[in-house]
Amino acid sequence: MSDDLFKKVTSHAKEYGFVFQSSEIYDGLSAVYDYGQNGVELKNNLREYWWKAMVQMNENIVGLDSAIFMHPKVWKASGHVDGFSDPMIDNKDSKKRYRADQLIEDQVARLEKKGKQDAAAALEEAMNVALNDNNLQALRDLILEQEIACPISGTRNWTEVRQFNLMFSTQMGSVADDADEVYLRPETAQGIFVNFLNVQKTGRMKIPFGIAQVGKAFRNEIIARQFIMRMREFEQMEMQFFVKPGTEMEWFEHWKETRMKWHLSLGADPANYRFHEHVKLAHYANAAVDIEFNFPFGFKEVEGIHSRTDFDLKQHQEFSGKKLQVFDTESNTNYIPYVIETSIGLDRLFLLTMCNAYREEEVPAGDKTETRTVLALPPQLAPIKVAVLPLTKKDGLPEKAREIMNNLMISYRCHFEEKDTIGKRYRRHDAIGTPLCITVDHESLSDNTVTIRHRDSMQQERVPIEKLEEIVENIVSMKSLFK
Repeated sequence: MSDDLFKKVTSHAKEYGFVFQSSEIYDGLSAVYDYGQNGVELKNNLREYWWKAMVQMNENIVGLDSAIFMHPKVWKASGHVDGFSDPMIDNKDSKKRYRADQLIEDQVARLEKKGKQDAAAALEEAMNVALNDNNLQALRDLILEQEIACPISGTRNWTEVRQFNLMFSTQMGSVADDADEVYLRPETAQGIFVNFLNVQKTGRMKIPFGIAQVGKAFRNEIIARQFIMRMREFEQMEMQFFVKPGTEMEWFEHWKETRMKWHLSLGADPANYRFHEHVKLAHYANAAVDIEFNFPFGFKEVEGIHSRTDFDLKQHQEFSGKKLQVFDTESNTNYIPYVIETSIGLDRLFLLTMCNAYREEEVPAGDKTETRTVLALPPQLAPIKVAVLPLTKKDGLPEKAREIMNNLMISYRCHFEEKDTIGKRYRRHDAIGTPLCITVDHESLSDNTVTIRHRDSMQQERVPIEKLEEIVENIVSMKSLFK
């Protein structure tokens, strides 16, 4: 059933203009996707809600937009040049490459599904030990012991496990021979760290404070599966919160709780979320937790909250020779701040939102029933907030409908449609998640009222045209998400 749901969501995303395979007319580019006319609106709304919650609603958090290209030393200092790699294994028959730890994680999920909780826990622990020790042979042994087969070939003819660097590199310079090697950033966080002092001084920021950023990142992911879950070009929404050393665990707990509340405000069942504490910590962290969502293919990470200590600023101070410290008036000393990071993948959040919203419902149709497909998105996030529908194409109804739409479209994304029966138009807007449909009929010309039809309940009410803005605002405004 879960696999079936995921196939329906991916098909729905293509059919209704949410997500397309990149360069599809040339047979596509693996693990790269384009957002269509409805997808870009939903993505923009998710980004806006995150930005409002993170920056607008916090006096001590400001925004940044750093460049994708950065000095090569940035990535040397951060450890990405020497250590940004994944353990990969190839199947000799299918010629496909996989992340070894993900093959084992999938097996853990299969064991849990079969009710073999002890075996799943033991396998997960063995994998974490191998990852922690960077023991590539132990990872391969687990794959062989568990008789894990390639999903494509069905065989267990595996190569050795090898580390594969995930950064895209390119040349910067007018002449190839004189060009410097630069990288497409694999994360947005480093742009924040190298601008720490710029923001702190020009914004007169006092510890604790945060810097937030939304932007593209690039990773040469080998695994192209699960739709937009894992891509080579993706968008991150990150916030680095700078704190006094010794207070980091208090702030870690604060942001852990705050970020989970933000996710739950979008209306998903709390049972579909969980925290996953990291057993293996990154070299820069002293605490780390993931917020995971129960996708149709199992629990997967959506957001990470990490206590990064002073690693990043200390590294950039050492490699650049520039002091990245603040002055503490209480102790009369300088110190390098510690950092709490919250990092969420916008594309994963988009997929989560689609999976959570997709419904197939049996509804009355005369003396029978029919199945309607509805995308029950939070109204505040819907690509189109209001559809304005004249009942017929004549008798002045389209003109009246245009008047209403021209008034509403200043504040909201609206859609005018007059083709097909009113029932078919309702169904189309159900499928793209439009929360409100306004129908203009012959009565509208005489009494200045219209029918509002609500997506989720399919209930209809007659309202005066002059009340429309107030009604729409109460339903689709992001204000309600912050209450």
